[in-house]
Amino acid sequence: MKRRKFLGAASLTSIGLFFSQYVNAKADLPLEKSNIPAKDEAKPIIISTWNHGMAANRMAWKVLLKGGTSLDAVEKGVMLTESDPNNRSVGLGGLPDRDGNVTLDACIMNQKSQCGSVGYLQEIEHPISVARKVMEDTPHVMLVGKGAQDFALSKGFEKKNLLTPEAKAEWLQWKRDQMKKPRINSENHDTIGMLAMDKDGNISGACTTSGWAYKLPGRLGDSPIIGAGLFVDGEIGGACATGMGEAVIRIAGSHTVVELMRHGHSPEEACKLAVERIRKKHEDLKDLQVGFIAMNRAGKVGGYSMYAGFNYALKDAENDEMIDAKYDLEW
Repeated sequence: MKRRKFLGAASLTSIGLFFSQYVNAKADLPLEKSNIPAKDEAKPIIISTWNHGMAANRMAWKVLLKGGTSLDAVEKGVMLTESDPNNRSVGLGGLPDRDGNVTLDACIMNQKSQCGSVGYLQEIEHPISVARKVMEDTPHVMLVGKGAQDFALSKGFEKKNLLTPEAKAEWLQWKRDQMKKPRINSENHDTIGMLAMDKDGNISGACTTSGWAYKLPGRLGDSPIIGAGLFVDGEIGGACATGMGEAVIRIAGSHTVVELMRHGHSPEEACKLAVERIRKKHEDLKDLQVGFIAMNRAGKVGGYSMYAGFNYALKDAENDEMIDAKYDLEW
């Protein structure tokens, strides 16, 4: 090859490599380092979906105050909601599927991208703890149905009837009066999703639900799906979703929020953009409530929803409150 052609080819190759490296760098751009606190400067903080998040946050906060990890905190926090018989959308007391069976979904994830999940789990009060066992004691990420139950029993979990008399009465009333389609409750309190940062600056998340009331048997929503109902990236932050799971799955919602934060958007902006993406992909928005919460490595938090009415609970050293999320549409 003549020298001129060689130098020209080399020059083009160098330019190509430069732009390739630039694009790849931009595609994997973390938060500005100046915005990330040092580990000894991290301030513990917890957020979770809906008003039942208040009590869950306080339980999780106790774990953090004792020096527990963010993973311990989110597990213990949502376990409180799973055991609340008055909550119709999580764990014990959750509304059943069309056939009267309470089926539970949950997932958990830490800052190292270690994660575990269970779906369509029956007769086990704490699916979040089973999900953690899947993460820690198996080479898998997700177990479902009878396999998930058998695994839980092998780990010492006990069977329990999760259909309370109150939830059963509501199901029977639905069968008599409405048996047309699965029901979305008026506030879409179908999940508790929680994100926590511990004193070391590590973020973990948990998500647990009994799902869409009176759903078709076998249905899974977004809550047990890593990247949909929950996603955590230790370099960036975490996100959780609530509402119509099918819509969240279609855009890999929580992963989308985290990636938007990776590209410089604040937690609230990232949640808003994810909601807008869902809105663009659905012609019929009737009853399509979805909401996201997010937390970044700098300890900033935010939330956003399709319709008015979504709120999330915040707990840190100075605050213990509910925050009304901004939204796109009025009911």
